[in-house]
Amino acid sequence: MGKLINIDNGGTLTDFCALDGDRIYHTKTLTTPFDLSKCFFDGIRKLARDIYGDERYVDKLLQSTDYIRYSTTQGTNALVERKGPQLGLITTDENSAGRLQSNAADASLFADLLGDRVATIDPVLSAEALEHNVVNAVNSVASAGASRIVLSIEDEEFKTRENQLRSIINRRFPSHLLGVVPVVSASELADDANYQRRTWSAILNAFLHPSMERFLYSADHRLKSYKTRNPLLIFRNDGGAARVAKSMAIKSYGSGPRGGLEGVRALANHYQLKKVVSYDVGGTTTDIGVVDNGQLNSDFQGVIEGVEVTFPLANIHSSGVGGSSVIATEGGHITVGPESVGAAPGPACFGLGGKRATITDVFLLKGVLNADTYFGGELKLDAQRSREVIQTTIAEPLGIDLDSACEKMFDAWVNKIAAKIKDHVAVDDDTTLAGFGGAGALAATRIADVTGARRVIIPGLGAVFCAVGIGFSPLSQSYRYSLSEHSDEALQKVLAAGRQRAAKDMFAEGVDIDDCDIDSSLLRVRGTEESLFQISGDHALPCDLEPDDRVIVIYEARKTIHSISFQPVGGEKALDAQVSDSRKVRMADGELVALPVVRLEDQSPGATMAGPAIIEEAFFTGYIDQGWRMSVSGNNDLILTRDREE
Repeated sequence: MGKLINIDNGGTLTDFCALDGDRIYHTKTLTTPFDLSKCFFDGIRKLARDIYGDERYVDKLLQSTDYIRYSTTQGTNALVERKGPQLGLITTDENSAGRLQSNAADASLFADLLGDRVATIDPVLSAEALEHNVVNAVNSVASAGASRIVLSIEDEEFKTRENQLRSIINRRFPSHLLGVVPVVSASELADDANYQRRTWSAILNAFLHPSMERFLYSADHRLKSYKTRNPLLIFRNDGGAARVAKSMAIKSYGSGPRGGLEGVRALANHYQLKKVVSYDVGGTTTDIGVVDNGQLNSDFQGVIEGVEVTFPLANIHSSGVGGSSVIATEGGHITVGPESVGAAPGPACFGLGGKRATITDVFLLKGVLNADTYFGGELKLDAQRSREVIQTTIAEPLGIDLDSACEKMFDAWVNKIAAKIKDHVAVDDDTTLAGFGGAGALAATRIADVTGARRVIIPGLGAVFCAVGIGFSPLSQSYRYSLSEHSDEALQKVLAAGRQRAAKDMFAEGVDIDDCDIDSSLLRVRGTEESLFQISGDHALPCDLEPDDRVIVIYEARKTIHSISFQPVGGEKALDAQVSDSRKVRMADGELVALPVVRLEDQSPGATMAGPAIIEEAFFTGYIDQGWRMSVSGNNDLILTRDREE
């Protein structure tokens, strides 16, 4: 059994977790947005150093690795920050664009991604006139600045219509010519009769596709030069993984947070926790999810940025607030995000040219972060730069002193995360918060206090927990087929086609279809109502189908890959935590107080301490408020509990 490497690429930091038998290695690199393959291989080299003692053994590491699974928040961050290509839309009804903007969220997203780059064509025109109409439509949206065009026809026979129009476009705008703007049809992406859902799925996929394609194929090509055993696997937002060539860009949206949520589900089951609310704080976003009685909260028709899409998605709610989110002033108030300084130039304290304030600068000035040990000691922080940027961008505009500015920034940052949690989850006595990501532990008890939670778990591998969670994903492929007629014979043919296709795709992953778990279901569309059914063992259709019902068959093949095993919990004996150092922290009233620093790697199961205190691991730091108690579980996770008031 070879090694496994899981990678989660975020907007500011990229996380790595390697499993070598019973040994787990983890590290981080600064994300390099100008070339994502750089941070990808920077992390691989660091893993080689940690495993073999020398980063030059990259080839040895890669050739002894069975699978590399990769997820990214680049799609999530691109949509949060609206950074991507300008798109165009061609349809056949001048009112269709209006139907894509049925509410404020739709309208805002439409304006940012499409603007006025919309053209209509008349499908009833004669052949020559229709061809002229199509050419004018493509030219008009391309001239308006579209670098990629979505063709989506609002018609019962949308697939046939779009195929006809695509043939005209391919003939008049052949792809081998320089400067041709790609035109993609919505029906290629999704066999969904719902026009709004189908079109939005295609728009979002087109927005994410170019940058994802360039990087992923580049990384996969470089890996092959090392003679890796298997192709790079992309972890998807449905919880599975597959080769780059078999992955859609839209399936990368939220894939990093989904990895974290998979890890939370495994952790919740291990600790037998009834309800866990996860908040994953990266550099650019905080992602909120729920595991209830061991199950992920999810929708068969997912929602991205407020719009419904064709594909299933876990209910993960992203907010533009993270460790590198810009904190500024507007109208006498403090604002947090959604803009992020990323890793380059990064927070001012990174010393890479950043001129905007972040929460990382705040915690450095408060004394919670150690300028010499941050990021495993690989990145020295500059407190003077933090002091200057907070003074000029926050304190002076608000007419307050530096310490007061830091406290207001701290409160604003915590309140934005807590508000996002409370917007989507009812926190009760059964609720445990799970905080992870590079900044998940930073203000865990303060966030819990604002939400009303009395228990928090910080995974011992919390700094790279999305990468850990990716390790629970199977190799999988899923397909959708329209059922042409309502008969068991037609269903049998579709299932046979699904198995044949899955056998081919899984074989390309080095897996025999007979070693896969198969799951098949059907989606019945009756008018505007949709119902999902598991297909019975005898492969028979539901007996209550009506002639006008539309039926979609969903066929999925999965192959489990071995993953991390958790250590037993529940039998720990309480003992005093080992204190490695003390650090002077500026409290809310301005007083400097020396607080104990507890290094996680120095602790034994059962170690406990009351706050206020600082907890640290190589890649995360957390501040525990007074009134809270920390304990270390048998799995090396931090359990934070609120003291009960008498």
